[in-house]
Amino acid sequence: MEIQITTLVWGLAIFVSRIADVSAGTMRTIAIVHGRTVVAFFLGLMEISLWLVVVSAVISQISQEPILGVFYALGFSTGNVVGIKLEKRFALGCVGVRIINRNNGLDMAEEIREAGFRVTTFEGEGKSGPVYELYVVCRRRDLSKLLVIVKRIEPGAFYVTEPAGMVSKIARPLMQPVTGWRAIFKKK
Repeated sequence: MEIQITTLVWGLAIFVSRIADVSAGTMRTIAIVHGRTVVAFFLGLMEISLWLVVVSAVISQISQEPILGVFYALGFSTGNVVGIKLEKRFALGCVGVRIINRNNGLDMAEEIREAGFRVTTFEGEGKSGPVYELYVVCRRRDLSKLLVIVKRIEPGAFYVTEPAGMVSKIARPLMQPVTGWRAIFKKK
């Protein structure tokens, strides 16, 4: 069975279009979960517009070129993966972090506060004795900065993250001082 070059071009176009529309659909679903209605609206508009174009092209040609169905399916599957990776890259929304620490709870809380995060501390009892629980809500894109602080102070600290649907106030971490060539533009 020989695939013609036009069929291959159509197949690749369908594949890429499916990646785009399914990625938009995946990100739209996550935007809905986070309550971002405007983002969900525009992603939904893009998703369904692309889908209509692609599905009409596949339906009209699939009886003559069944391989287009394979491109369609591969684009769908790949689009799911790409959509998840894109959403992780954009890291929209907030996350709640519970940090359980036996030794350095108050010191850790202070350093986290100095980095610009808001922290609430609780005293508790663990299997091996007293512990501190630190609760922090931060933007998902700032989570890695928070965890660097936690692991530096207490490499064995236990933490759990959970999605934070609605947050009344969020403190962004303090910006590092601008240095190098960017500092030139900041001088007054």
